Amino acid sequence: MKQKNRLDNDDAQVGRILSRREVLALLGGSSAALLAACAPGALTSASPTATAQQTSAAATAAAAASSAPTVLPSCIVRPALTEGPYFVDEKLDRSDIRSDPGTGAVRPGALLTLNFLVSRVSGSACTALSGAVVDVWHCDALGVYSDVDRSGAGQKFLRGYQTTDASGSARFTTVYPGWYQGRAVHIHFKIRPTSSSEFTSQLFFDDALSTQVFAQTPYSQKGTQGITRNAADGIFQQSGGKLTLNVTKSGDTYAATFDIGLAS
Repeated sequence: MKQKNRLDNDDAQVGRILSRREVLALLGGSSAALLAACAPGALTSASPTATAQQTSAAATAAAAASSAPTVLPSCIVRPALTEGPYFVDEKLDRSDIRSDPGTGAVRPGALLTLNFLVSRVSGSACTALSGAVVDVWHCDALGVYSDVDRSGAGQKFLRGYQTTDASGSARFTTVYPGWYQGRAVHIHFKIRPTSSSEFTSQLFFDDALSTQVFAQTPYSQKGTQGITRNAADGIFQQSGGKLTLNVTKSGDTYAATFDIGLAS
């Protein structure tokens, strides 16, 4: 299969960070509206006997409400980012995505366990979203994608999906991704709450952590000369810092949990 041009395709933006106004609209209403409803005179229609002081108080409360800080829910509404050219709907229902299902060969790399906690946002409440399909795909330790790169053609390593359980959790066992020219270290994911809706974005890693991991084999075969850091990646810049994983290490295993709230 002909190798695709990553720099031409993987940087194409199809998502963007929502503005404060758009987030509020997605959450079903603004705190400003709620505050204004509690202002004097707002609960009932104004009467002819309303005093100037009451009218002034209502106007002051409404003005304060319009500039009040937004009270966001405990789960986080994350920005959507480009799918890129490497998504293949392999329909591989599996938690451990390291191997190629045809040969059973496991892709080498530092072990990474990744847990998604998916919630549905309604107003200021978060409810665990069960039954959502979460797809994950990324390159291997040397920057190769399965089924699209020439060296990975016909294989399906580092791809798979899980369906969220009653707690909204979908867990994956994979390897820490490598890098390729023009992109910071990242993992692609797609969440499909229903068969007709989806949310697509990417996860990123701390640069210093990647440097530590890439000193290990097999990453060290490639080194880090020419690597793109987060600050130089235009797609990372679109994330607003909301898509960087908090990775911990226990022994030889890295682990991260990613909370995400999807608007109703």
